[in-house]
Amino acid sequence: MTTAEHHGDHTHQDVSGGALRAATFGAMDGLVTNIALIAGVGGGGADRNMIILTGMAGLVAGAFSMALGEFASVQTQNDAVQGEVAVERAELARHPKAEQAELVAMYEEMGLSRATAESVAAEVHADPELALKVHVTQELGVDPDEQPSPWTAAVSSFFCFAVGGLVPLVPFLLGSSSLAVGLLVGAVGLFLLGAVTSRFTKKPWWFAGLRQLLFGAIAAGSTYAVGSLIGVTTS
Repeated sequence: MTTAEHHGDHTHQDVSGGALRAATFGAMDGLVTNIALIAGVGGGGADRNMIILTGMAGLVAGAFSMALGEFASVQTQNDAVQGEVAVERAELARHPKAEQAELVAMYEEMGLSRATAESVAAEVHADPELALKVHVTQELGVDPDEQPSPWTAAVSSFFCFAVGGLVPLVPFLLGSSSLAVGLLVGAVGLFLLGAVTSRFTKKPWWFAGLRQLLFGAIAAGSTYAVGSLIGVTTS
């Protein structure tokens, strides 16, 4: 096999950008949240208008909450990584020999011979920026130049939550007053979304779909029970 053939045959998905996790989490959370809300107020006796109001309020509030949460969490993580990079940069400046010896030891633990480990470490430390990147990557397990974007995570989670939250509301927006129909549409959405995620995880599509359907059923069943116990008073 030639180098070109190998390059075309050996590719990986981008799993470090933050968008995939945020989009999947957002869509799934939107579905589960609104299915549970609809089940809760529907179980309490709410009419179609109240179900729509509750669902739309949950959609908007949840989408903003998800977006702000994703932005804050990713930005905090990135700030923490940069803080550790600064610590490592200072250590390399103060104790270059000790840091080089540390890298030699890490290479030996990976299986390189002592001579090879010393040669590679010496070449790495000849370039201060390369040494910094290698030490951070080896010690923290992250690439300081490939950190996820908080904006990408926030936007992805916002829109995916909104789309997921809209699915169980579709029957009510189209004129239906049947709680069973709304929950059925939501259940189909959960199964399909779970099946789609299997494309990225390599899990069987039916397993991923049923797993998400089970999680949604637990949430909906719990809120339906709460709604039935408390009830809804309408005037």
